[in-house]
Amino acid sequence: MSQEILINWAPQETRVAVVEQGAVQEVHLERTLERGLVGNVYLGKVSRVLPGMQSAFIDIGLDRAAFLHVADLMPSINAKHAAPRVRETVPAQPVVDTLPTQGGNPRVLPPDPVLPIERQIFEGQALMVQVLKDPIGSKGARLTAQISIAGRLLVFLPQDNHIGVSQKIPPAQREALRQRVAALAVPPGGGAPGGFILRTNAEDASDDELSDDIAYLRKTWQRIKEAATRHPPPTMLHEDLNLMQRVLRDLVGSETQSIRIDSREQHGLMRSFAAEFMPDTVEKIQHYTGERPIFDLFNVDEDIVRALSRRVDLKSGGYLVIDQTEALTTVDVNTGGFVGARNFDDTVFRTNLEAAQAIARQLRLRNLGGIVIVDFIDMVREDHCEAVLSEFRKQLARDRVKTMTGGFSQLGLVEMTRKRTRESLAQLLSEPCAACNGRGLVKTARSLCYDILREILREARAFNPREFRVIASPQVVELFLDEESQHLAGLSDFVGKPISLQADSAMTQEQYDIVLL
Repeated sequence: MSQEILINWAPQETRVAVVEQGAVQEVHLERTLERGLVGNVYLGKVSRVLPGMQSAFIDIGLDRAAFLHVADLMPSINAKHAAPRVRETVPAQPVVDTLPTQGGNPRVLPPDPVLPIERQIFEGQALMVQVLKDPIGSKGARLTAQISIAGRLLVFLPQDNHIGVSQKIPPAQREALRQRVAALAVPPGGGAPGGFILRTNAEDASDDELSDDIAYLRKTWQRIKEAATRHPPPTMLHEDLNLMQRVLRDLVGSETQSIRIDSREQHGLMRSFAAEFMPDTVEKIQHYTGERPIFDLFNVDEDIVRALSRRVDLKSGGYLVIDQTEALTTVDVNTGGFVGARNFDDTVFRTNLEAAQAIARQLRLRNLGGIVIVDFIDMVREDHCEAVLSEFRKQLARDRVKTMTGGFSQLGLVEMTRKRTRESLAQLLSEPCAACNGRGLVKTARSLCYDILREILREARAFNPREFRVIASPQVVELFLDEESQHLAGLSDFVGKPISLQADSAMTQEQYDIVLL
């Protein structure tokens, strides 16, 4: 299936659209100010060692020193930097546990393999580290000396020789995958192969794909090592890939016809990156120079707006209603204005077939992950149910993210899961409404009036103010002055205190305050 990738670059934001068969299937975006430091590799300088906390502060060139705990050190890697005075000259003795075993003899425990941090590093030492957590508030970044480099299918651990497999890959396939990677990871000229972890999407990868990923990761690590010998600390040796580079690494395949970008400068940078790491993709990268904005070619912005809506209209006249919650996503299929040409069963069947295609596309476009429940319109004929389910699975098979789909349940629902890879499009582009806190509904003005009347009665029983002043939204105040004025006057007489009203246009309909004067 042919694929085009469009990249809209601006200094503040990069947006990527994946187009298949003329329709937008995926949207990715990255904002400059929100891009973190996680994954970046630095040559840092130890500024302070804290034996009491078994940690150290490392200067990596940021405003605040970063934090490194002893558990995140690699003693074998850092030993060449350590001063002779911190070398361990006395063999570690086994520790005798004074608690007897059931036989009455003490247990002999092996020595602790972790040396104290003050025996491993010293102030002024140069240290290669990687950011684990971004700085937050007054806290500096969290670091590790255990470097890992993520690729498309694998994670490279250059300081290790272990080959691991994602726990999400079925156990029956893990050993075979481990042996394949072990064979492919042997360097042509000999030497240490390094360690690898197979990511979930490596489950169905070919040997050629795995070999390409191994070559890319080794080349990246070689560049990091060479940079460490040329620059003094503190300096950044490797920046985690930006969105455009991740597009080349993760999204481009044999089916990709072209990669068009509307920035001349970024076009040059992308071609340079591709020439070094993915030479086969260089000729696919094109500089878009058209007068229309690049996203207008396939109405990408309109699709993004529709992807933030609950309702998705189908060409036949039917529609979908998509609701995303914390636990799961529900999709409801409705016939809407589609009446069909033959009979009701035919109308339902055709609507469900079109919905199966649209749902698969919306899951990719909105990047919805986790549990998804689809409520297709009830069908009587068994062959219609099988055809709709087959079409749904066929469309989901085009998704690069792993999905699992069940059959129709006794209630006529289809349950499926889609792996969570990042925040959904709605989470990236929007935030909960300040008025309803994400519920999608607010209390009516009349409900708020009655809440306020009950609150005044409660306050009158506990306090004895001179006057009650109600500060609320204009809608609530207006209702008190009109239809609810009699109830407000009755309560004032009952508590024996005047009740005044003050409208505040900055308040939402559900907000109010009762001031005791």
